[in-house]
Amino acid sequence: MTVATIHNKEIAGVLDHIAELLEVQKANPHRIRAYRNGAQQIRDSQKELSNIAESGGLEALQALPGIGESLSRLIMEYVLTGRCRLLERLQGAVAPEDLFDEIPGIGPELAEHIVKELDVKTLEELEQAAYDGRLAEVEGFGPARVEAVRMSLAGLLSGYAFRRVQEAIAPAQKIMEKPSVALLLSIDETYRKEAQAGHLKTIAPRRFNPDNKAWLPILHTEQDGWEFTALFSNTARAHELNRIYDWVVIYFNRDGDEGQATVVTQLGGPLDGRRVVRGREKECRALYFN
Repeated sequence: MTVATIHNKEIAGVLDHIAELLEVQKANPHRIRAYRNGAQQIRDSQKELSNIAESGGLEALQALPGIGESLSRLIMEYVLTGRCRLLERLQGAVAPEDLFDEIPGIGPELAEHIVKELDVKTLEELEQAAYDGRLAEVEGFGPARVEAVRMSLAGLLSGYAFRRVQEAIAPAQKIMEKPSVALLLSIDETYRKEAQAGHLKTIAPRRFNPDNKAWLPILHTEQDGWEFTALFSNTARAHELNRIYDWVVIYFNRDGDEGQATVVTQLGGPLDGRRVVRGREKECRALYFN
């Protein structure tokens, strides 16, 4: 994909769609207004933002009227990849299985095997697994199929394209910040209480939802300068273990630092029965016992 194929009208449409979903999901009005104003600024621009992004990068986009850091990063991601993770998340949290299912040679069943056995979640991680031998160890992937996956991924997201995205959106040498475990656990507690009380807007996830019912509660909130989106984990593994309403996925963003965390109830060990942030158990122990 070349940047010239992404026009201002399309980018503005993405921002408008995000604003509409945020409004329906009762997000902060100031955040909604920022996306709408950004969409209008893009429509009014006499220059194609794709060309600006290609020639000047993130700084050139940030210099445009009404386009701050968060919008610039979103636009850069969309221009370089043709995808917007925020929009996908607001539409119902597109899971890795759905993403891999779109690759020729990988159907729904094989996609689930990949995620479950290799614990890969992005196209870049799948590309690495296809070259380091791990994908070949998954049942159903012989040499011909692995090679087909490599060729498909080369067209979807080459190593060069991936480096361009990373350099444009998350410059090297920048230390990425994360919310504290105390803050994440606070968001988790608020989300589960509000969801149980029926106070949250519900969305219809795309997966494990054949009747297209709006059952998945979603929370948008802001604390300590961070923007948070929280929702239950609608993944194959959560369904398999019957822990959909226990695992909470929290997406966060502040000043270009973004990521996600999963909060679960610990089973066994010194934190048995307590809510913990996966991968940050040591910090959770310090919080609970110090």
